[in-house]
Amino acid sequence: MSIFNKMFGSSEERLLRKFAADIRAINEKEAEFTALAPEALRVKTDEFRTKLRTGAALDDILHDAFAAVREAARRTLKQRHYDVQILGGIALHRGGIVEMRTGEGKTLVATLPAYLNALVGKGVHIVTVNDYLARRDTVWMGQIYHALGLSVGCIRHDASFLYDPAHIA
Repeated sequence: MSIFNKMFGSSEERLLRKFAADIRAINEKEAEFTALAPEALRVKTDEFRTKLRTGAALDDILHDAFAAVREAARRTLKQRHYDVQILGGIALHRGGIVEMRTGEGKTLVATLPAYLNALVGKGVHIVTVNDYLARRDTVWMGQIYHALGLSVGCIRHDASFLYDPAHIA
């Protein structure tokens, strides 16, 4: 190990320390977002879009957007993103690759950067090679996006559909 790494840590350790500040900031917003009524939580999407149209960058609203997704997941799916899942979402948003084992919440993690990046209005695609999982995850995670005022669709090799919670059992 070089003297530089001993003093400052490896590049991975420095990156994790940087992300730790983001995770703390998101966690600090949890009480604020938990207190919001369902419609007030949905309106946050409009507020974020307005901020982006008036010059804010995605990273400027990352903490609020991730806090909103965490709260929507808690309300709709009764699942709360763990800090390590928030870390994965930040890494994905910033262009990183995230490795997670089966059962560690990859599907839930993807909701964070997908929502944030969808706010610019250009659309976001989450790709899986399995048609069953594509449909399942559209319906399952679509509840989060719907609670936040976004629409969700699914394209499969044999059919496509738009997620509408009123018409899907």
